[in-house]
Amino acid sequence: MSTMTMAKAINAGLRAGLENNPKSLLMGEDIGDLGGVYRVTEGLKADFGASRVMDTPLAESGIIGTAIGLALRGYRPVCEIQFDGFVFPGFNQITTQLAKMHSRSEGALSSPVVIRIPYGGGIGSIEHHSESPEALFAHTAGLRILTPSNPQDAYWMIQQAMACQDPVIVFEPKRRYWLKGDVDTEKPTGDPFSAHVLREGTDATIVAYGPLVPVALAAAKAAEEDGRSIEVVDLRSISPIDFDTVTESVRKTGRLIVTHEAPTFGGIGGEIAARVTERAFLSLEAPVIRVGGFHMPYPVAKVEEHYLPDIDKLMDALDRSFAY
Repeated sequence: MSTMTMAKAINAGLRAGLENNPKSLLMGEDIGDLGGVYRVTEGLKADFGASRVMDTPLAESGIIGTAIGLALRGYRPVCEIQFDGFVFPGFNQITTQLAKMHSRSEGALSSPVVIRIPYGGGIGSIEHHSESPEALFAHTAGLRILTPSNPQDAYWMIQQAMACQDPVIVFEPKRRYWLKGDVDTEKPTGDPFSAHVLREGTDATIVAYGPLVPVALAAAKAAEEDGRSIEVVDLRSISPIDFDTVTESVRKTGRLIVTHEAPTFGGIGGEIAARVTERAFLSLEAPVIRVGGFHMPYPVAKVEEHYLPDIDKLMDALDRSFAY
């Protein structure tokens, strides 16, 4: 057991993945000598060489397209997209080629490509650097989507993604890169596509993922002072979603708040609300309440605190839920 930041945990996970499979390699803009803009890949080029930790041109469509070709020839490429908003030049390759290859070939071909995308706000930056586009990819069949909320998950999820036969997008919450936590490098965290109940409760459930998990835990702790017992579920996987764990929690608590940084309009929270309503309608004591970003471009740093979900917004959502 050791203590690491999330960035260091991902670095260690990538290192383990490279060591375990000689066919694995990293690709991305400035990931070599610089170690990426967040230094997540720092030191890996020095240890594994330029043929396995490759700096690429500033062309996301080229990065993804090349990775698909490498995967079809037996390699295991891991692509880094420098910022969330930069993925869109590669969106066509991801959704029309990478996600469809297995189905198109009737199972004869697989494309085990991993795409790492730092996402979310809270870093004092602007649109293109602080966005949460996960719902756009979740809508595309053929992609698996993971997002860690702590160093332990980050260390193991990246390795599990590298070992997966399907394309996997790993959304890394960039404002949590410096979050420290214990990492057990000997014991995996189990199925990466399952949700985890991080805090038991009886009165309401908060479902969160990625950067908002610490916020949800803080809100649950604050609600304790009001005599409310709040269960917190870390979704961990955005596609597929572990609806069984979420539904089981809601059947116990009777109330559900879903939170994410992405806009609530067309967001993952809406899908969760619909599924829970279908599965556990008679258990609900109140409507499912979503807490997320506004349906607008990500704002400038001066006002981003008003855009992002925080403890106050979650506490208000709990108050509204208990008012029913």
